[in-house]
Amino acid sequence: MNSLWLDPLRRTFDTVEGPVSIFFRDDDVGWGDARLFELLDLFAERGLPIDLAVIPQSLLPRLAMQLRTRVEATSARISLHQHGFAHINHQSVGRKCEFGNERTLSTQYDDIALGQQQLREEFGELLDPIFTPPWNRCTEDTGRCLLELGLRVLSRESSAVPLNLPDLAEQSVSIDWFAHRKGARLTREELGQHFAAAITTTRPIGVMLHHARMDREECDAANELLTLLATHEHVRCRLMREL
Repeated sequence: MNSLWLDPLRRTFDTVEGPVSIFFRDDDVGWGDARLFELLDLFAERGLPIDLAVIPQSLLPRLAMQLRTRVEATSARISLHQHGFAHINHQSVGRKCEFGNERTLSTQYDDIALGQQQLREEFGELLDPIFTPPWNRCTEDTGRCLLELGLRVLSRESSAVPLNLPDLAEQSVSIDWFAHRKGARLTREELGQHFAAAITTTRPIGVMLHHARMDREECDAANELLTLLATHEHVRCRLMREL
């Protein structure tokens, strides 16, 4: 592949001295199943790992079975974790949030616990102790609930203020495939520049995807990126649990 939008990223990889660790987190599993498997096929073709954030209330038995089959067939290149509970906004004002300040600790706990139980029943030990809140927003109460329930990693966006709770690791994404600036989505060229500017060898770079929004053109562009990452000697794509 030789897409011009990736040139800044390619040049950055060429000049870094050590390996760059990158992980992909795909949100909203339970929605848009056909597009989910198109995305998984792209990762499988390149032999790259991907973390899937699964909405408990949207997970149907057929999808759960298909995901178990995929995970078992890919030599642990697909990882599964919890994505909220129902992906429903509970804020009456302000930005959307399922686990925000308008919910008590007990109501948050009940939702997370039930969601965790539902996913455990389908995936058992295949489920990682990671939690991604819908819209990448939650409160300190959410973090306390996670720890009580044995969840050890919280994943949000890198702009979120850290909760700084002992024993709760935070593994954030810094690249949003559908990022906007001043109300307009970044062009491919701007996304490539943004990605290049975020590269560092001192911490993992997380990329957030939403498969349900990815049409053929989006998948083609993602394939160009994955080809670069799979073939560059200075890149190491990893699962979140490995980091």
